Amino acid sequence: MSLGNLYLIPTIISEGTERAVIPPVVYEKLKSIRYFLAEDIRTARRYLSRLKIYERIDDLHFSLLNKETKEPEITAMFAPVYRGEHLGILSESGCPGVADPGSLAVNFAHQKNISVIPLVGPSSILLALMASGLNGQQFTFHGYLPIDAKECIQKIKVLEKESSAKNQTQIFIETPFRNNQVLKCLLQSLSGSTQLSIAFDLTGKNEFIKTQSVRVWAKNIPQLPKEPAVFLFLS
Repeated sequence: MSLGNLYLIPTIISEGTERAVIPPVVYEKLKSIRYFLAEDIRTARRYLSRLKIYERIDDLHFSLLNKETKEPEITAMFAPVYRGEHLGILSESGCPGVADPGSLAVNFAHQKNISVIPLVGPSSILLALMASGLNGQQFTFHGYLPIDAKECIQKIKVLEKESSAKNQTQIFIETPFRNNQVLKCLLQSLSGSTQLSIAFDLTGKNEFIKTQSVRVWAKNIPQLPKEPAVFLFLS
């Protein structure tokens, strides 16, 4: 019996945008998948339900995959693949494996010679970079900045020097409730001439993308909403 495939299934990054941002190929591939790995099973079930592909969501099988998942657990999760069933990874938001624990399962699949098939979908990181006007040839994604304000400021200063030396765009994401704290740290730490881009609710009805110098941002500091945000800067 041939092995099943591991499919990396994109999800929406803004509520209610399934039909606008999820390509037809994703809908088509999902029809053959009954087993899923997800960081939040409730969110995954709700997402698949909204796509209106399956007659009964209760007929699907879900396993929890998060940063705490150990390899023996992942091995068990792949049991359907060895029976010829396809397995899908669903990210909480955007593309699996990018700032997402799905990479654990992808790495396992490569070790076991299981085919990994990424499907096209929205990524807030790439969308923000595309729309920023900053250097798209050299860039680094850093995930989250430190929560402690002093550590955050120190980290930003180090990365600004790196950005200047390498002509490299620095990219971060943040949890919605910390958007304004991170913006405050950025404005306190970066030089006035550094270009700072802020993007939030990408693909959503409140989508906002703006790039300007820190000096200009500081003259009229916005109050950012509690929406998923991406911050980028280039010194």
